[in-house]
Amino acid sequence: MKNTATIKVIKGIAEMRRFSQEARKRGAKIALVPTMGALHEGHLALISAARQKANVVVVSIFVNPLQFGPTEDYTRYPRPMRRDLAILRAAGSDVLYLPDARRLYPPDYETRVSVLRLREPLDGASRPGHFDGVATVVAKLLIGVEPDRLYLGQKDAQQAVVLRRLVRDLDFAVRVVVCPTIRERDGLATSSRNAYLSPVERAWAPILYAVLRDAAARVRSGEIGDPHRAEALMRRRLSAGPGRLDYAAAVDSENLGPAAPGRPWLLAVAYRLSSARLIDNVIVRPRRRGR
Repeated sequence: MKNTATIKVIKGIAEMRRFSQEARKRGAKIALVPTMGALHEGHLALISAARQKANVVVVSIFVNPLQFGPTEDYTRYPRPMRRDLAILRAAGSDVLYLPDARRLYPPDYETRVSVLRLREPLDGASRPGHFDGVATVVAKLLIGVEPDRLYLGQKDAQQAVVLRRLVRDLDFAVRVVVCPTIRERDGLATSSRNAYLSPVERAWAPILYAVLRDAAARVRSGEIGDPHRAEALMRRRLSAGPGRLDYAAAVDSENLGPAAPGRPWLLAVAYRLSSARLIDNVIVRPRRRGR
């Protein structure tokens, strides 16, 4: 565990870049864990994984306005900064990077980064512009921090696919590491937005993972070999819920295109309750015919 004197808080882009460059001159390996704060066990798992491979772990907290739609929860997104700072100190983070929106996006800012095809399906269809905002801010974080490794969570599966392609296409010298989804005891994926759930919604929410697990088991066993059947099963199971299903999809886990035999599938769902929009997913490899 780190004590309260060891974490460094950096707010300026130039200061962050200087810090990283000086650390690299000393031979340090740098890991970046990008977050929007309201830290939970999923974030802590990313920090722990980063700690195992890097000398310097940088955690960024930035509620990025570019990735929120006009009717989404940007203004009410939780920002418990004092709690987050205490968590990071205990978790062994070396740097808390707190970029300011006015510095990242000055009044005359005009640039967006788009990973064109990968931004369109799944969450992209429900949240137009969201992944342009994600790609833009992560590109700026990578430029500022210059990490050797970027740590992401599997819960945000489409985001991970988009950012892998961003790194590849723009030649960022960073390795993308995607860590498993961390879950509550009842299976609900950890998320900052879980705090929005009412007791009734929280009690219902674990069914998302239960439906995904059931569909994955049927695909794995060979009972379901058609992605459309997997989607129909998930839609049918979730249609009786208390909210509204955004999507239930079975797609290629690496390129988000049509799922195909012999390649892993991403089974993904997004569900809107009155107070929150929840997403979850699992990756499954279909059983080959004849086995």
